[in-house]
Amino acid sequence: MDVDVVALGESMVTFLPSRPGRLADVPSFDRAIGGAESNVACALAAFGHTARWVSRVGADGFGDHLLERIAGYGVDVTAVHRDPGRPTGVYFRTAGDRGTGAHEVAYYRAGSAASAMSPGNVDLTAARSARVLHLTGITAALSDECRELLHELTAPAPGRPLISFDVNYRPGLWGDGEGAHVLLELARRADIVFVGADEARDAWGLHGGASIVEALPQPDIVVVKQGKGGATAFARGTDGMEDAGGTATHVRAPGVDVVAHVGAGDAFAAGFLSATLRGLTVRDRLRYGHLFAAAALTTPGDLAAPPARGHADRLAALDDDAWGRLRLGPGWTQAEQAEEEANIP
Repeated sequence: MDVDVVALGESMVTFLPSRPGRLADVPSFDRAIGGAESNVACALAAFGHTARWVSRVGADGFGDHLLERIAGYGVDVTAVHRDPGRPTGVYFRTAGDRGTGAHEVAYYRAGSAASAMSPGNVDLTAARSARVLHLTGITAALSDECRELLHELTAPAPGRPLISFDVNYRPGLWGDGEGAHVLLELARRADIVFVGADEARDAWGLHGGASIVEALPQPDIVVVKQGKGGATAFARGTDGMEDAGGTATHVRAPGVDVVAHVGAGDAFAAGFLSATLRGLTVRDRLRYGHLFAAAALTTPGDLAAPPARGHADRLAALDDDAWGRLRLGPGWTQAEQAEEEANIP
């Protein structure tokens, strides 16, 4: 395989407000990048894995910005196609979290270059040349062509990479009401599935881990995220890298002084996949997921650098009592990196 992980999906230029308030009142914005799949690729590359992002962007300045920023994390962007006839998607959001009623977000992604992705215009060889191929339900919602692409990539085939699928249910993107069925079908074709307990309830009417796992009998591992309550991995057999034992493993989330919730789910998936690639236990996969998520929760943007590997390794190895007392606040990853650099002989 060429790389550890390929992440395929749309990324957009994000405009973050310079101060709190309604979009109508905010006078200026800071530019950043956002995209569920590229967030995963960037976090993994920053943590030392080889990662590739596959997508389409416009032949415009925003496309230039995305490619430069994502490549700056060490991600291979050579399989990203530039589309001269369609723009790069952008969106604006307020300073509040997505989970609050005060939050506003304005997407300008209709007709974007990424929404035109299809089996005919995406480098399928580049997408499949990885140990893990990470996809999300957001891509399936963008267009019929994108949906066809995900069905092509998740189809059973000899030598297929391990398929990681984050449900990422976004009701606002599914105007036809078909989203729940499509997402369930794609999740059943994956090897590792990430789904929030709230997503499973809203999309499929499922309550509790047992009902979610019953509805998803095919994946090797189903990770049910429960917010502050932690996450539970339901493993049945093997995911191709380690005998998962067919058990349910719950790991509580550490205490976090939250700055913003945006990007935490993507970061969790990146941490879990990193530990999967390293052949770690299911418990430790969940712990790395929580640590990566904590890095995102303690920064304001969509994309946060993960903790230094040595620091993450030490925290993941804590005994249960010490893990239960762990609390992380803004700057915890940068402070540790500075300390490690100061101690380098």
